[in-house]
Amino acid sequence: MLALRLARGAHFLVQLRRLLVAAASAGTGFLLLCTLGYALAHPDPSADALLRLLWCLAPVAATVHFAVAVARTDPGTRPRPGLSAVGLGPGQLMAISAVTTALSTTLGSVLALLVFLHLRGDLPGMPFDGDPAAFLASDHPLPLPAALTLLLLVPLAASSATAVVLRPRGARPPRPRRPGADGDSPREPSRTRAKSGPYADQPGRLLDPQQPAPPLPTPGGLPWGTAVLAAGLAVEAYASRSGPGLALPGRFTGGPARVFGGWSLTAIGLMLAAPAITHLCGRLLQAVRPGVLRLLAGRVLQEEARRIGRPLGVVCAVASGAYAMATVYAGARPSFGPLSTLGALLVAGCTVATLLTAAVEAKHARADTTAALLRMGAPTTVLRGAALLRAGALLAAFGPLTWVVAELAAVPLVR
Repeated sequence: MLALRLARGAHFLVQLRRLLVAAASAGTGFLLLCTLGYALAHPDPSADALLRLLWCLAPVAATVHFAVAVARTDPGTRPRPGLSAVGLGPGQLMAISAVTTALSTTLGSVLALLVFLHLRGDLPGMPFDGDPAAFLASDHPLPLPAALTLLLLVPLAASSATAVVLRPRGARPPRPRRPGADGDSPREPSRTRAKSGPYADQPGRLLDPQQPAPPLPTPGGLPWGTAVLAAGLAVEAYASRSGPGLALPGRFTGGPARVFGGWSLTAIGLMLAAPAITHLCGRLLQAVRPGVLRLLAGRVLQEEARRIGRPLGVVCAVASGAYAMATVYAGARPSFGPLSTLGALLVAGCTVATLLTAAVEAKHARADTTAALLRMGAPTTVLRGAALLRAGALLAAFGPLTWVVAELAAVPLVR
């Protein structure tokens, strides 16, 4: 009930993000139901139905990733002073976030079921015929337990991932000591406010090149990300020997499933390596006698490396996959089916929306630091220039990386 009240009283933009999560869940649920319909219409033992279900994992993962990013930026479940006094500690707020995510994704799954039943003719309306009948299976009874199992996949995965990501991560409280032990007087533990931006306690260091700030630790994952990325490219090269790849649910069928496994490893490798690459971009911006603009842009970029690095890596993986597909089918004019188009739009839309949501979260996280800099007299043109410089540095680093990965992935597939 509390989760419903918080969801109803949220800001318009928060409600819009939740509706986008519901729309993504609806599209993914419809793809899963269409896969079930194809299996019902083709009961003969075949790997096509399994391959279609395997390709649906990409929209499922993109939807879950987007739902978690929206839950992280939800201001209604953010810890605030006074909430613990009414029994809303970090654990309770995490549970509310998970329930809110489950409600949004469940709404989308219900919508997908209603649309699917309407197209089949089970609800009032005219059923489709022709090509759509192949994945609607309107002449076969729909097994409701199997349909509900597929529709519960996204809500369960999204709520579980939200609970894991937003779980309380606090240091273990110290052991209580007896008053007066070791000559100490009983004192109430001090409460410190968490910093919300880079160098929030010393904002002046962001604008003073002569006063060095303490270095930020480099995110790990670059060696593992490089290894996983190389393994993904190797799997794609091996899969190309067994036949044409890039089979998508729709009109592209018969391709090896190993292509999907290689692309998944490539995406994971880019996601693991992206935070370290983002941190490196921040260090390079501050190299060789930086001015105020480069110093501010570099330090903020280092602070946000973990927050925006992984979504940026996923966007690069999707962009490289799209580029590789365009290279493979250049001049062939492939006939994309409706499900292939829907799946591609879901993956691309969710990844871009996740990156934009992470950027909004980073902006809110450094709001205190930005306000402190403005109070110190920093002009707004400097802040805007630093933002443009950060965007340019990321584009200069990840643009060529995406192109190289796409070319390496497409070379074995065009042979």
